[in-house]
Amino acid sequence: MKPGFEPGIVRTIEAVVTEDMCPAFDGIVVHRVYSTWSMVEHMELAARRVLVDFLDEDEEGVGSHVSVDHHSPAMVGTTVTVRAELKQVRHHRVICEVSAWAGDRLLGIGKQIQVVMKKDKLSARLYGGAAS
Repeated sequence: MKPGFEPGIVRTIEAVVTEDMCPAFDGIVVHRVYSTWSMVEHMELAARRVLVDFLDEDEEGVGSHVSVDHHSPAMVGTTVTVRAELKQVRHHRVICEVSAWAGDRLLGIGKQIQVVMKKDKLSARLYGGAAS
């Protein structure tokens, strides 16, 4: 890991809720609101941004955990801000608190964990060989 990777690092992303972010089952939109899976995707992206600038050339981050409580809806057209804050680095695990907001209204909150691995070890686990 590069120097400076310490708790307190924050990354945010903004997204406007669109129809393709609504919960749909068998192609049928159930509600015209921000789906939990879209929220989780944005939380994963924000947490990745916390980590990516600090990875060494021979390292990669792999998602290993996400948990989210979805508290409040956001209608199509709402601007959502998703925030990830590095809380702890322990045993190659990067632990972020993640949250989603519509203005000052909390939409969801949770935790996301990534494991930092050497690329060659990751490649061996995934493909049975060394990284190229």
